[in-house]
Amino acid sequence: MAKIKICGLSRLQDIEAVNEYKPDYIGFVFAKSKRQVNKGQAKILKDKLLPGIISVGVFVNETAEYILNLYKEGIIDIIQLHSDEDEKYILELKQSVPCQVIKAIPVQTREQILLAEKLPSDYLLLDTYQRGQHGGTGIAFDHSIIPELEKPFFLAGGLDFNNIRSAIRNYGPYAVDISSSVETDGIKDADKIKRMIEIVRNINN
Repeated sequence: MAKIKICGLSRLQDIEAVNEYKPDYIGFVFAKSKRQVNKGQAKILKDKLLPGIISVGVFVNETAEYILNLYKEGIIDIIQLHSDEDEKYILELKQSVPCQVIKAIPVQTREQILLAEKLPSDYLLLDTYQRGQHGGTGIAFDHSIIPELEKPFFLAGGLDFNNIRSAIRNYGPYAVDISSSVETDGIKDADKIKRMIEIVRNINN
């Protein structure tokens, strides 16, 4: 059964929508992005989030100390690394912060994915490669290059109402990561969140 993550929440209205429609995960983007939130904003949002919905902090080359503080304060439950963090960084981070780690991979080749599977993260997140960007492109990559993986993975990058069913059925991700396709004019749209979650849940039935 594929799980669903709604990423890039930044407003109380976003939290109200996910509390009503209940995805498995939500994402707070702490890296530089049009969806970026700071610690104070994220705390306000997390305090309103229903228990049981897992909050993921999205980071780009962030210090372990900053991430640990967010975890200790209960703002994030899981870490998502979205840049060139290597094995050494991930191991040191996991020693400092006692929670699961998702490592995002900007997919270019099948071999790259297989190498990434050896990293000490708990999950991979397969995303679209676009030079100079760390996710959030709204563009899909060629899913046919995804190899069979033992490590569970989140599938991201341009998933929308037209391709989400085939992506889940054909490639079996642990979870799908959705952002721009549930927005209208760059703002999360509660009706689109509802529709997307319903589609994903119905695929599993």
